[in-house]
Amino acid sequence: MDLFAGISVSDYATAVAWYEQLLGAPPAFLPNDIEAVWELAEHRYLYIEVVPEHAGHAQHTLFVADFDATLSGIADRGLEPTTRETYENGFRHASFFDPDGNEISYGGAPVT
Repeated sequence: MDLFAGISVSDYATAVAWYEQLLGAPPAFLPNDIEAVWELAEHRYLYIEVVPEHAGHAQHTLFVADFDATLSGIADRGLEPTTRETYENGFRHASFFDPDGNEISYGGAPVT
């Protein structure tokens, strides 16, 4: 299965810079002058597209194998989560919000 998860943004340059900081890499490819695409894993992509009237409504959670290392890497690039919590079942969750208010969260398994 392939996945293309889209996020509407209002300003291309601002969004590309923020997602590069969050994801730690430049886009994998630029299909045109209003879209940028990051390959998160094989056949799994996150993309931004300038669609101002829809900006700020996305909610995506990326479940990662090493939650602490992922958040540490993001912090090293200058971003801190707005919220960070551990649920009763031990599942860990941290949310970041892009300049338009789109929520990109990271989830991690309980610490064993």
